[in-house]
Amino acid sequence: MFFNKKNERKPRILILDADMVPSLTIARSLSRRNCVVHVASHLSRPLSFYSNAVASSVQYPDPLGPASDFVTWVSQHAGSEHYDLVIPITERTLVPLARARERLQHVKIVIPEAESLELVLDKSKTLALAEKVGVPTPVGIYIQSPEELANVEGRLNYPVVLKPSRSIGSDDGVDSQLQVSYAFDVFELRAGCAHALRYGSVLLQEYFSGEGVGIELIARNGKIAYSFQHLRLHELPLTGGGSSLRKSEPVMPQLLDASERLIAALDWSGVAMVEFKLNPVTGEFCLMEINGRFWGSLPLAVVAGADFPSMLLDLHLDGDIKPSRPYRSDVYCRLLSRDLHWYEAVLRSGTDRRIAKIPGRWEVFKELGLLFHYRHHLDVQRISDPLPGLVDVGRVVNDYFQRFFSLMEELRFYARQKRAWRKGEVSAAVSQARSILFLCYGNINRSALADVMVRGYAEDSGISIASAGFAPQEARHADPVMVEVAAKFGHDMNNIRSTCVTQQLLHDSDIIFIMEKSHYDRLLTIDGCVASKVYLLGAHQGNVGWSVEIKDPFGRSRESYLVCYESIAEAVDNIKEVIALRSND
Repeated sequence: MFFNKKNERKPRILILDADMVPSLTIARSLSRRNCVVHVASHLSRPLSFYSNAVASSVQYPDPLGPASDFVTWVSQHAGSEHYDLVIPITERTLVPLARARERLQHVKIVIPEAESLELVLDKSKTLALAEKVGVPTPVGIYIQSPEELANVEGRLNYPVVLKPSRSIGSDDGVDSQLQVSYAFDVFELRAGCAHALRYGSVLLQEYFSGEGVGIELIARNGKIAYSFQHLRLHELPLTGGGSSLRKSEPVMPQLLDASERLIAALDWSGVAMVEFKLNPVTGEFCLMEINGRFWGSLPLAVVAGADFPSMLLDLHLDGDIKPSRPYRSDVYCRLLSRDLHWYEAVLRSGTDRRIAKIPGRWEVFKELGLLFHYRHHLDVQRISDPLPGLVDVGRVVNDYFQRFFSLMEELRFYARQKRAWRKGEVSAAVSQARSILFLCYGNINRSALADVMVRGYAEDSGISIASAGFAPQEARHADPVMVEVAAKFGHDMNNIRSTCVTQQLLHDSDIIFIMEKSHYDRLLTIDGCVASKVYLLGAHQGNVGWSVEIKDPFGRSRESYLVCYESIAEAVDNIKEVIALRSND
């Protein structure tokens, strides 16, 4: 092998996305293969920075910023350092590099062929390919506009899975990481699509109930050389997402057969994960997606004996994939930091149980017992490479301390706000105000509704009313679900258009009503002088509980919109009473 020859230099490898756990796993694997491993990230001290398997760590421009800056950095840095291989881990780096492959011909980057990659990145093309080769998929409809949604929404069975056609979407030239969401009724569907359609087409897919199973593989010219299967035990969010605990299991012949057909049709070379949902009772399965890169559960595969990074090294530097031993089944691997959030989510149990499997207390206790299982491993923590694990634990502890102190600060803030309403400070401010500003994030739901409710009433008393949001997009229509809810109570929001808050608008307002503490924090970054005239709308004396924030209903159930409406209406009534007294005076 090229790196065992006595007089030959060690291969130099650059791994991108060094803030992600798979980057650390790859670095450890390739270091065992006697490679000189360098890592890079948009963060200054990513997790892999602390590994004894890493020779150096460098920082690059955020790929989700101007992509050209990131591509230029890769071109210059990789070219000058003469790496034998550059490995992107996530789509945030893979996508811009793939777009610029002609410009980067002098750099050896692990990027699949353009046509194959396009079929994997675009979910509509992936599903069309699956249909062509006879791999089952959930029933789905693609839409590209609200008009197309209106034509199909009556034919859908709920819940509906909303999948942006690409994981990385672009709006006005700015790339964003997009997420899968769920709609349980037509109102949630409209709200979710209103957001997602800004970034491109959206797949409306029938929900398929089952376990998350991944076939991880490496292939050469469309032929799978090695395959591995894992079962997701814990997913976050609970409705379905990245796994925090999973186990290895034997490859199911029907899933391998489906994967082989897909990989052959793609003429794929390199690593990939084919993700399925499997009904363990009926044996039915559906393709969810294909990840044409390394996957989040890679640490499990490696500790079980399926060393995909090593196999990838052979493929790209030797041109072939060397035979590997069979991996071990019933090996468990846990991402500790993420799994703690899973347990927290289970304890809160605020997730819709119609699609999320919420385990009972005994099941949770049993799974905690896996920590002492002889085949249980942690993604980050390793005795042979201890510092990343210690840093990871330190970050977890720090995160919980920060959350605790933030909670204490929030409680103090809520107490001050309730006291301001109870002792008449807010009433006094309203009675003297000439201008009132309602503020939320997007200015298409909460602040827009308060604006409509108060404007006519207040302007008759000589008070000017305005509303705004922090979202940079202006002139957006009000949320159609809130428009419909408000209309049923006699309020017309059809002419509302969103406005972005400015320092001048804050300065010109005598009193500012916000919906959440986070809005107060953001205001102080714009102009700290406004703190004394900012009040939490939901902290009025009629609200006897501690739940004083008015949450954004956007993309949630119709009931959430009704709760939001009622909360704002109750708060606005308190303001109207003060204005009425002022008018009588």
